[in-house]
Amino acid sequence: MANNKKLWAWLAGIFLASFGVLGLLGREIYVQAPPVPERVVTSSGQPIFTREDIQSGREAWQTLGGMQLGSVWGHGGYVAPDWGADWLHRESTTLLDIWAKKDGAANFAALDAEDKAALEARLKNELRTNSYDPVTGAITVSADRAQAIRATAGHYATLFSSDPRLAELREQYAIPNTSLTNDLDRARLGAFFFWTSWTSVTQRPGQEISYTNNWPHDPLVGNEPQAALGIWSMASFLFLIAGIGWLVWYQARRGEDDHVVAPDKDPFLQLTPTPSMKATTKYFVTVVGLFLAQIFLGAVTAHYAVEGQQFYGYNISEVIPYALTRTWHTQLGIFWIATAWLATGLYFAPMLSNHEPKYQKMGVNILWIALLVVVIGSFAGEWFAIQQKLGHAENFWFGHMGYEFVDLGRFWAILLFAGLMIWLALVGRALWPALKTPGETRGLVGMVFISTICIGLFFGAALTWGRHSPLSMIEYFRWWVVHLWVEGFFEVFATAIIALIFAGLGLVRARAANSAVLFSTVIFLTGGILGTLHHLYFSGTTTPIIAWGAMFSALEVVPLALLGIEALHTYRVTKAAPWVQTYKWPILFFVGVSFWNLVGAGILGFAINPPISLYYVQGLNLTPSHGHAALFGVYGLLGIGLMLFCLRTAYRTTAWSDALLKQAFWTMNVGLGGMVFVSLVPQGLYQAYHSITTGFWYARSPEIIHSPVMETLVWMRVPGDIVFSIGAVLLALFMAKLLIGPRAKQPVGAPEPRPVPEPAMVPAE
Repeated sequence: MANNKKLWAWLAGIFLASFGVLGLLGREIYVQAPPVPERVVTSSGQPIFTREDIQSGREAWQTLGGMQLGSVWGHGGYVAPDWGADWLHRESTTLLDIWAKKDGAANFAALDAEDKAALEARLKNELRTNSYDPVTGAITVSADRAQAIRATAGHYATLFSSDPRLAELREQYAIPNTSLTNDLDRARLGAFFFWTSWTSVTQRPGQEISYTNNWPHDPLVGNEPQAALGIWSMASFLFLIAGIGWLVWYQARRGEDDHVVAPDKDPFLQLTPTPSMKATTKYFVTVVGLFLAQIFLGAVTAHYAVEGQQFYGYNISEVIPYALTRTWHTQLGIFWIATAWLATGLYFAPMLSNHEPKYQKMGVNILWIALLVVVIGSFAGEWFAIQQKLGHAENFWFGHMGYEFVDLGRFWAILLFAGLMIWLALVGRALWPALKTPGETRGLVGMVFISTICIGLFFGAALTWGRHSPLSMIEYFRWWVVHLWVEGFFEVFATAIIALIFAGLGLVRARAANSAVLFSTVIFLTGGILGTLHHLYFSGTTTPIIAWGAMFSALEVVPLALLGIEALHTYRVTKAAPWVQTYKWPILFFVGVSFWNLVGAGILGFAINPPISLYYVQGLNLTPSHGHAALFGVYGLLGIGLMLFCLRTAYRTTAWSDALLKQAFWTMNVGLGGMVFVSLVPQGLYQAYHSITTGFWYARSPEIIHSPVMETLVWMRVPGDIVFSIGAVLLALFMAKLLIGPRAKQPVGAPEPRPVPEPAMVPAE
């Protein structure tokens, strides 16, 4: 008990200290954010862009799908280019050609090596010199550069029209014809792309690095990695090794947990689901439906990498273009996983407290309707936005926010936040009696309760920015949602629920489980909270962000080092007693979570997290390799495992097919492995080579994205996708069989009735 008090104290201290540092660094990001100029003018005072052009251009970019169509500062889609990197290289080569022609050459390529070197040095000086005047708010450029800027802006105005001159490029980028219907929006879109490019090459005042720490890599303009990237990368490796060494020492010093003798029969066998618990079934049906929809849209999205405007010959881009299918695909991943976890909370809260609050079932039903309203409403708003049927203000509220994973318009985000508050109230009031009752599981219930509060409140970070907030601050709070809300507090919640399940089944001691969950949470949040910063290295932030992010994101990997042992312990639970076989496949889904946590979050995550690594590979296909392996492999399998536990205890007398679950488990895991290691990882490595040797712009160019090697690797994803999809269909068949299948004569898991012995035969006299 004393040890638990120390762990609670450590948890509180780490929570407060980490968020204190995160808040101070957020303030620095706000103060040091790249400025948005009042105007961009030539040295003679001729106007090029205004602040309104840049801000309105950003809103036009959001209506296109924002980060779902190409990327900005490396965050977003992978078929179209990173717009800032693409602008930077186009403007640079255009300016070199302008200078070369003034020197009498046909173009820059026609010059000899000495003249090329002189113009390249001039280019670096021209682009890297910061001409922003904080007093007037003006950026001043030379007449020659103004000519290059106007030519580059013209390229993008043409690209987002229906001009046949760029029809092939639009198809390569998976951009529909006339994706921007308004001429003014097309013109202003270039202003926003110029600004993102300007931040990436212009040096911060008094420093020799750009606002984005010299990202993206482009040697032509002097964008090379700074020394701090290498130094803090080496420090992160040392921090990782030290952390793993300490954890191994701690585990060895603590020794093995006491062996627990499993009960003779299932403690949950006599559980009678309450009306609100039964009402969660519709949530789990929704989970499977959203999961199947996500897989279908993922297949369409992946195919757009080969046929940019068609799906096996059918032109569907006019109705559901790449930006829309990718939006829905990424959002559905969040929606169905979160739904599974939210339903788990609603199911287990009355079960843990043995208390069904008044009107709990009605609250559960209302919340389910609210969920459907948010999903359908936000999807409709995003379709209207990308079809250019909403103005900029309407788009902000009801359309497409443009920021990956938090794409839904502000109105729908507010409704989702309100729904989470309802969920928090429903789970909290059902848990409260258990929280007040002294007992060995009280600490675990307390952890569930705290994580429930955090889940409810931390989505509020998605409501912190306005239409014209600094992009650096939007990125800062966006990753609060993605990293802290999805990857952080949901995982704490799930860890505590699983511990409560095993303790309730009598397979672990409640006191030991409480200590283990507390310790795991302390270790996880030590790296997890400040580890959020590794997403922000190149988002207009300063070097301290790199330092803090590198060190603490390395610590995120530390608890993953012993996941092989955890997986073994979890698997052994299935052998504890014959009745545990009732829960075999839900438990094995948790074993799968441990595997993918190590591989997807650990190995593939750390492969891209060190600053020097991320400098070259941010925005390349190594990122979705980590994303797919971690999001589905960890959080998806976890959601399915929790769902199956709920269904196993709720449907004791209904057909339960272990055969279908076995096939679903293996096909989903094998399919995910094929998708990641046969296709996405090789794609990422191929792009990384070109990013390192030539430049990031080239790794994202059509020459690479649509090269024979890349298109072959895209097609190599098909077998893994098919196997994975079969697993999802099998899971849906299992659900259908469970809900409409025949009833058993007695609850599954109950001991077989012993036969009554017949009386002995007495010989007749």
